[in-house]
Amino acid sequence: MNSAPPLAASAQPRKRPKPGERREQILQCLAGMLEEPGTERITTAALAQRLQVSEAALYRHFASKAQMFEALIEFIERSVFGLINQITQQQESGAQQAARIVQALLGFAEKNAGLCRVMAGDALVGEHARLQLRMNQFFERVEAALRQSLKLAVEQGGLASGFDPAQRAQLLAIYVCGCLLQFTRSGPGRLTAGGVERAIGVLLA
Repeated sequence: MNSAPPLAASAQPRKRPKPGERREQILQCLAGMLEEPGTERITTAALAQRLQVSEAALYRHFASKAQMFEALIEFIERSVFGLINQITQQQESGAQQAARIVQALLGFAEKNAGLCRVMAGDALVGEHARLQLRMNQFFERVEAALRQSLKLAVEQGGLASGFDPAQRAQLLAIYVCGCLLQFTRSGPGRLTAGGVERAIGVLLA
């Protein structure tokens, strides 16, 4: 990955990372290691070795490994809820909002296999309990966004008046969680865009 520098007449001083650059490198490396097949609990020693730095160097940027995972979760939150905000602002149909929120979540997970393991909780096994609690809160917020869109759909007449937005939002959130678990075990290849659309159609019927 790192190519050797060209030969020079004199040794070149090692370039120091810019402020925040090393922190970003640490997070990218952690996410990359989570993507590797068969990866179990990642230690700070293994992470430091991969980055070719000391463990002490890691702790200059993060007080603990839990803080590293929290930073990954913050990125997930910013990315996903940024997408949800775009969807709700651009799409007038409440039913379409809900469908696209589910599709956006699964699309994000498909493109970010390491972060998908964090979202599914697989990467958080054996880590600090507050991390799983935060991911639980993340899905509660997703479910709340789905519920709001489905309430709008009922008001618009896009869904039957007897449709229960709270119950269906919960079912959609459960479907997303199930897909994320499948991604972590066998990859997203078995889940096609057409299959997702059909599943959403059934859950919104």
